[in-house]
Amino acid sequence: MGKVVLIGAGPGAADLITVRGAKLLAQADVVLHDALVTEDMLALCPQALKILVGKRSGQLSTAQTFINQQLIRYGQSHNLVVRLKGGDPMLFGRADEELSALEQAGIPVEVVPGISTAFAAAAATLQPLTKRGCARSVAFFTSSSAPELPETTQLPDCDTLAQYMGGKKALQTAEILLAQGRSPQLPVVIIENCSLPNQRIQRLKLIDLQQGLEQCQGPVLVMMGEACAPR
Repeated sequence: MGKVVLIGAGPGAADLITVRGAKLLAQADVVLHDALVTEDMLALCPQALKILVGKRSGQLSTAQTFINQQLIRYGQSHNLVVRLKGGDPMLFGRADEELSALEQAGIPVEVVPGISTAFAAAAATLQPLTKRGCARSVAFFTSSSAPELPETTQLPDCDTLAQYMGGKKALQTAEILLAQGRSPQLPVVIIENCSLPNQRIQRLKLIDLQQGLEQCQGPVLVMMGEACAPR
């Protein structure tokens, strides 16, 4: 029996993975990776058996139960198995389910953090998530939820909001925030394909977000709040 390591690949660019994460990738026997992990990132582990177990919103994807089974199977038969996840494994990465399955199977497991997309987006746009006298609280939330759960009708009451996978839910998000009393002029920054060569940044107001983001094709993060106003 070997060990399984959950590694955060970061927002996309291969050189934004941690040094520890890159070193472990170079030693891995098997790498089970997300759909958003780039070919440049996978080039860091040429020796490994690479298995796509990605999940994409609204698209055919790998069932979590099957991923758990694969992690256990390879963890029992190989020395070092890496579960390579976009961003940070512990934020919207379903790490709890994978950790629980591995722990129940008695397989040693480790987590290597990665740069979460919200932090990479703030850096890419030169737009801090906090700002003295303006924003001292930040909330991360996601548009996706388990199918059996009701749709979100309330959003966190924080100075800055960072919505993961926010492209398809932009209209709903804007309607909820406006109903909660947020200003129609609240600054909004949209980051599509964060850190990649085809990265795209849009600056809007909350009232504009109400039109939706149908034109966005890649992964989208939406930052909202007065801290997102241009300097």
